[in-house]
Amino acid sequence: MKSLIPFLILSLFILVTSCTQNKKQIITEKIQYDVNIESPEPEYDWWIQNLVGPEREKLTNLLIDGVLDGKFQAYDYFNNPLTPEEVRQLFADTLLVTFKEVDPPYELYDSLIIRTIERSDIKRIRFLESWALDPETLEFEKTIYGIAPIARRDDYGDKVMWQPLFWIYTNDQFLSTLKN
Repeated sequence: MKSLIPFLILSLFILVTSCTQNKKQIITEKIQYDVNIESPEPEYDWWIQNLVGPEREKLTNLLIDGVLDGKFQAYDYFNNPLTPEEVRQLFADTLLVTFKEVDPPYELYDSLIIRTIERSDIKRIRFLESWALDPETLEFEKTIYGIAPIARRDDYGDKVMWQPLFWIYTNDQFLSTLKN
């Protein structure tokens, strides 16, 4: 009888742990997509593709201030580390453009164009995630590996561009897989 008790305890333990095993299946190890944090359509309900202004500002400030204060490490498009000063420079873009006079003698002249990015220009967040799914309950589990604030940029014409400013990665091991 004494030898039966440890066997029953072990059997019960195995039964309980097997019932609580993680049944999630990996859907994708990497997926990247943009999420609007300010609605592009004013007619939408306030919560569709939109964070309320103060919450949007808190998120934007958390990301930018965290990088500028050195709390979070920022990376460029190629996953190279950026210093806080390099990130600060991303918010002001200076271009030297050569134009041609429209009247004879059609001389060339240079013009300096300075474009700035304001925090209010950040309208989207780009996420880099992995997804897992429990096929029994359709419960999704997302793991965020990277976050990039994206600013709306006008090219002084009809074209609107979306510029990812920098990446913040939440997992150093994941970051090492991106460099391979």
